Amino acid sequence: MFIQSPPNVRALASNASWIPTKPPTEELFGLAVSNSSVADMLDWLCARLDRGEPTRVAFLNAHCVNLAAADAKYQAALSSADVVLPDGSGIALAVRLKGLRLLANLNGTDLIPRLGARLAASGRSVFLVGGRPGVAANAAAVLAKTCPGLRIAGTHHGYFAPEEEDAVIEAINMSGADVVLAAFGVPRQDVWLEKVAPRLTATLSFGVGGLFDFLSGRIPRAPRALRAAGLEWTYRLYQEPARMWRRYILGNPEFVGRAVAGAFPWVGRACEKVDLTLKRGLDVVGSAVGLVLLAPLFLGVSIAIRVTSPGPALLRQTRIGQDGVPFTLFKFRSMYRDAEARRAELEKQNEHGADGVTFKLRRDPRITPIGRLLRRSSIDELPQLLNVLLGQMSLVGPRPPLPDEVARYRPEERRRLAGKPGLTCVWQVSGRADLPFARQVELDVDYLARRNIFRDLAILLRTVPAVLTARGAY
Repeated sequence: MFIQSPPNVRALASNASWIPTKPPTEELFGLAVSNSSVADMLDWLCARLDRGEPTRVAFLNAHCVNLAAADAKYQAALSSADVVLPDGSGIALAVRLKGLRLLANLNGTDLIPRLGARLAASGRSVFLVGGRPGVAANAAAVLAKTCPGLRIAGTHHGYFAPEEEDAVIEAINMSGADVVLAAFGVPRQDVWLEKVAPRLTATLSFGVGGLFDFLSGRIPRAPRALRAAGLEWTYRLYQEPARMWRRYILGNPEFVGRAVAGAFPWVGRACEKVDLTLKRGLDVVGSAVGLVLLAPLFLGVSIAIRVTSPGPALLRQTRIGQDGVPFTLFKFRSMYRDAEARRAELEKQNEHGADGVTFKLRRDPRITPIGRLLRRSSIDELPQLLNVLLGQMSLVGPRPPLPDEVARYRPEERRRLAGKPGLTCVWQVSGRADLPFARQVELDVDYLARRNIFRDLAILLRTVPAVLTARGAY
């Protein structure tokens, strides 16, 4: 739905020239986060608008910090924003831990209506894009009522398809909007605004998260007392426990850990050392116990392989480990001895695409009958417990690639080599070979960015049903 408004009628502020070119900031989580009062920030934004200087605004809360730590595109979008505004008690805590004081909580839900009042006084207009169908229009109506005189240039829901993006951008530009409010949620809204900002004629653009839901009344805000105490998140958790428990119950401690590590680097280094020690201890104990308990199975499998096809039972392969260092990987042979020689003739059938990095076939004719059973049950991977015991691999980590696969990696894909490879990993318990390679890389990079001993234990527990169901194993 689009609502057209007439063009701008007058400048926003006559005293814009004295406003500083950059508001004061504090370095937090690798970002320059604004530390201004509400009035000073509004003055700065309005001055930018009056001078016609394109300005992209992002908000940063605890959840954003956690997401950015595992999402390079989102981190880049935040870093390239013209200003990053502190949102919530988590950021205030991070500032206090550094011995500083945050002048104001500049969250979008409170800041945008105050900005709207200034825009209304100068005849400026806003375009709202995002949210479910109808939500942006309802939010616009409330915003216009809250800020008498504010002109709504137009609205559009956020559920448009990629092929509709050009039409949405054209509608925003044709509306003559001075300000764009994008509410797609993080990280999508900030990544999207970074991409389309050069094409927008609006001067100010904001990624405003759940603002439209709050303005429209679809989701009520926490009582003022909870907001004042910095406990608004508890109300959000109460409203939508199924959707928000991970963000707050798991995310808040994760954020506090990041904040403490950022304020006291030695604490972060000490915690990392303890965590790595625990991880290695788990690897040694788990692999040693596994090798002892599985010895009878290993013997039976070895005999079955030798009896059903010529060649050794145990296969030695060169794989690429942490930081690109090659090592010898052990696994039970599941293919005929001429498998590599026959690969070239099967390349066109690669189910990961002709340009795919990895090679996978659901019905690979090179696999022996016993090998197919070994692969579906993941028994062929169990000799890698020896690699784990030797310290070349870990129980949990990105799967070790072949040298020819690594040779085809793009720079961003090489990030999955930053950690020790594992016997199991996130994507192996999330679909295995059914997942496209790009998604595997995303999950591996996310794991390496947020890895800890508790997450390793969770992945190991999820591995059991993944192996039993054999989903994506071929």
